[in-house]
Amino acid sequence: MNNAGCIQLNIDEAINKYSDLVYKLAYCRTKNKYDAEDIFQDVFLQLVKYQLTFTGEEHLKAWLIKVTINCCNKYFLSLKNRPYELIPEDLVYLTPEESEVYQAVLSLQKKYRTVIHLFYYEELTIKQISDVLGKKEGTIKSLLSRGRNLLKMKLLDGFSEESDIHVRKI
Repeated sequence: MNNAGCIQLNIDEAINKYSDLVYKLAYCRTKNKYDAEDIFQDVFLQLVKYQLTFTGEEHLKAWLIKVTINCCNKYFLSLKNRPYELIPEDLVYLTPEESEVYQAVLSLQKKYRTVIHLFYYEELTIKQISDVLGKKEGTIKSLLSRGRNLLKMKLLDGFSEESDIHVRKI
């Protein structure tokens, strides 16, 4: 950390520390390992190219998440109607249950998938997710709640989120 309270950025350390976060978030959004790898490269190339200064590790992490989401959005704009690889062969989790849950997360609409991933897999707070996505905290809470309900129904009885069934909290 220098006198202005900014951290000295070591690219190798940043890649080692945040590679899983960037790759898994990109995969969560694209559902394709090759596209996630391309986005991973783009994100870290931007980090190298712009040589930004960050006020702390949380600032760097938030920047990486935001850039990853932006790169994914560019990907969706430029590659419409491209087939997706739905089941990853090399995305390894500790247990079959974890893999089944993550596959259910991947089957959600992007708006739910992103907040669920950031909250549970990247352990961001609702406030941090709100800041990164540029949405109100109440919106993030609603998306998390609806996403959880959809996941619960998918995992318990094969619920399809495209149906007209609305989930209400009792």
